[in-house]
Amino acid sequence: MEPEPGSLAEYFNSWYADMTGSPVMDQIQQRHLGLPPSLLSTSLLGWDGIAEVTAALRLGADGTLVDLACGRGGYGLEIAGRTGARLVGVDFSAEAVRQAREHARRLGATAEFRIGDLAATGLDTGSADAVLCVDAIHFAPRPEAAYREIARILSPGGRAVLTCWEPLSRDDERLPERLRRVDLRAGLTAAGFVDVEVAERPGWARC
Repeated sequence: MEPEPGSLAEYFNSWYADMTGSPVMDQIQQRHLGLPPSLLSTSLLGWDGIAEVTAALRLGADGTLVDLACGRGGYGLEIAGRTGARLVGVDFSAEAVRQAREHARRLGATAEFRIGDLAATGLDTGSADAVLCVDAIHFAPRPEAAYREIARILSPGGRAVLTCWEPLSRDDERLPERLRRVDLRAGLTAAGFVDVEVAERPGWARC
C-alpha cells in the first residue's frame, strides 16, 4: 500500500527514513526519557510511564496487545516483552512498519506489524485484549472513528491506554486544530467505553 502524494503517511515515511541516517534524536530521547538503547521511541513516553501503562493494561501471557500508530515498534515490543503477550503493531507508514519488523528481528522478538489506519486497522472485531496508542490519537482525521475502531477491536472487558496532549483552552489558536479538538473522555465515552479515567502527568511533560 502506497500513501497518496502529499499525505500525512507520506510525510511520516520520509520522517522515519531520515531517522535511519542519524542517531541523534534517539540519543536525546533515550537520555531525557530514561530509555535503554534497545528501545526505539518515536513518541515521548518515558521509562516510568511505560511501567504505569503496562500495569494499566493488565495483560497476561495469553493476551494480545495491539499497538496503534506503533511507529518503529519500541513501546509495544517492550510491553509485550514484559507481559509475554502477543503483539500486533499497526501504523499507516509503510517505512515505520518496515523498521519495526527489522527491529523485532534484531531483538529476536515475535511480533506482527502491519499497515493500517487509526480508524481502519483491518483487524478482526474483538481480537485485542488491550490496545495501546501513544501520542497519536490527534493524527486521526476523524477522531470519533478512531475511538470507535479501538472499541471494535477490543474484546469484552478489554482495556485501552492512550497518551496524548489535551488543550488547556480549545480556543487557543496557537495550537494546531488537531490538538484543539482532542477530548479523550468525551471521545472514549461516545465510543462506548466505561470506567474512563483521564489523568494528568506533569512529570511526563517535564521530561
